Amino acid sequence: MSLPEIVTRADWRAAREALLAEEKAATRARDALNAERRGLPMVEIGKEYVFEGGDGKATLLDLFENRDQLVVYHFMFAPEWEAGCRSCSAFLDQIGHLAHLRARGTSFAAVSRAPYPRILPFKARMGWTVPWYSSYVSDFNTDFEVTLEHDGELVERPGLSCFLRDHDRVFHTYSTYERGLDGLGSTTSLLDLTALGRQEAWERPEGRATALGAPAGSAGVRYHDEYEY
Repeated sequence: MSLPEIVTRADWRAAREALLAEEKAATRARDALNAERRGLPMVEIGKEYVFEGGDGKATLLDLFENRDQLVVYHFMFAPEWEAGCRSCSAFLDQIGHLAHLRARGTSFAAVSRAPYPRILPFKARMGWTVPWYSSYVSDFNTDFEVTLEHDGELVERPGLSCFLRDHDRVFHTYSTYERGLDGLGSTTSLLDLTALGRQEAWERPEGRATALGAPAGSAGVRYHDEYEY
């Protein structure tokens, strides 16, 4: 095994401070990239997708659960599979308490192509409580490019898509796939992919920090059982 070099505390401090400068530069660059992402245009969803979940049939609008934003994790689970993808399962394992997203007017759901009766026992086995829907009877997976045709066969790939609603109108704002999922899973990392972002005053473009009427920044953070939404 190759281990780090052993140095004095003073040498470690000097190396750490040099790296910290690069880390701060990366943070500023990430903030600028997130602002560019929030500046993307959006596309209205005209197709009526049908999903199946714990309460029966649902539309894409239903998945918002009356909130303004929706983050969908495209979980790889083909209809013929006995269980969901291991890597997707590891991703879903790291999703924290949804109260922090919901307090920012953002819902989260997993969507897979497998029929819901096949999803349900696997979800129970994993002990997950996140909303999970089947897109088996719709074109949702192919339209959002997570089920692809390759050499005459359908193949799955992981992805994540963000949506925004204006009353009953639904818009697609962002999608990312495969390596684009690296580093995602926390509340802030998911909010950074959405059109409204973290809704903090320093974010750009301006005018979105109070879009949902929630207290901005750390002032709005609560214990997950204290939110009112």
